[in-house]
Amino acid sequence: MPPLTDTTIRNTKPGEKDCKLFDGGGLYLLVRANGARLWRFKYRIEGREKLISFGQYPDVPLKAARERRDEARRLLAASVDPSAKRKAERNACADTFEAIAREYLELKSKSLSARTRERKISRLETLAFPFIGKLPITSIAAPQLLALLRRIEEDGRHETAHRVRAECGAVFRYAVVTGRAERDPTADLRGALAPVVVRNHPAIIEPTRIGQLMRAINGYQGQPATACALKLLPLVFVRPSELRCAEWSEFDLDAAQWRIPAHRMKMREPHVVPLPRQAATLLRDLHPITGAGRYLFPSLRTAERPISNNTLNAALRRLGYSGDEMVSHGFRSMASTCLNEQGWHPDLIELQLAHAERNKVRAAYNRATRLAERGKMMQAWADYLDSLRTGAHVIPFRHAAK
Repeated sequence: MPPLTDTTIRNTKPGEKDCKLFDGGGLYLLVRANGARLWRFKYRIEGREKLISFGQYPDVPLKAARERRDEARRLLAASVDPSAKRKAERNACADTFEAIAREYLELKSKSLSARTRERKISRLETLAFPFIGKLPITSIAAPQLLALLRRIEEDGRHETAHRVRAECGAVFRYAVVTGRAERDPTADLRGALAPVVVRNHPAIIEPTRIGQLMRAINGYQGQPATACALKLLPLVFVRPSELRCAEWSEFDLDAAQWRIPAHRMKMREPHVVPLPRQAATLLRDLHPITGAGRYLFPSLRTAERPISNNTLNAALRRLGYSGDEMVSHGFRSMASTCLNEQGWHPDLIELQLAHAERNKVRAAYNRATRLAERGKMMQAWADYLDSLRTGAHVIPFRHAAK
């Protein structure tokens, strides 16, 4: 039978049954009844007949299929099973650091926000995979990881180096529990990196300066939605990302509540924000402007996305507050500091800030949201801000909290 040609292959139409077009040396093209054309190589080794696939025509052209056949025959001449060799290569690729890292992040994707997952994979793709991604995970030792992290530190990115170390450690520990590694070498790097100097978010906490800030915010002349967001943030002191992505479906203005779903919260637990009267009024005024859409604060470019991360900080800059004085996240520190000084129970404040309970046993048993008490605290806080804004003489008070 003469060898195959591209013309023969193209002219062979699918029939009612599968048919085989032989090229010689064990190579043939399987033409299925559904139209698929699949390369197959049949061979014998140790007295057993075996079959291996070379891909699909025309993705794998005739010339490439013959090259793969010839390579397989060379392996057979050396007593190497082509199928076993391919399987070993696939297993080796599956056990590389990159393959396991991607598998781990895919597994964790349900518990991570899309943004967090993208940040993690981007860091690994940029800073880790180019150096250790193709290596079998069992071959990676602490000195290789340290060299990788030193490159990041040399760019002055000390916090990023610590993050990459932690993310690599999570991948190694996942490999250990899935039986593809013996240990996590990042544990050997403890203390090897330069410490990160933690900086608190700049925040204004003095009552006189808070009053000045509230007056500046009240006079903001930018976009109406941005002005509303800027006025609302001090009243509810949620994380800026939680505010900017707020959706109208989350609000019950009659009940004066904002219910933020778990997937939008840092701690992945739903959070209820009692709305003081001032916040509800702002939202009712905003509804005719953006209420027909999904987001309270849509982007100017498209209503399908919320305002950007930098919108509120940029608004503060326009009001004359530098990044060393006040940032949008600083309203949380402002509220926490003042409410603690005023004597509100720390548990109420921490619940309202949606912080995780550090005592895990206490967290397991103490699930009360104390919503009514938090509602009173939020209204008192909004009234306090109003009094500072209007310039009333405010004497810091100690709240009689039980």
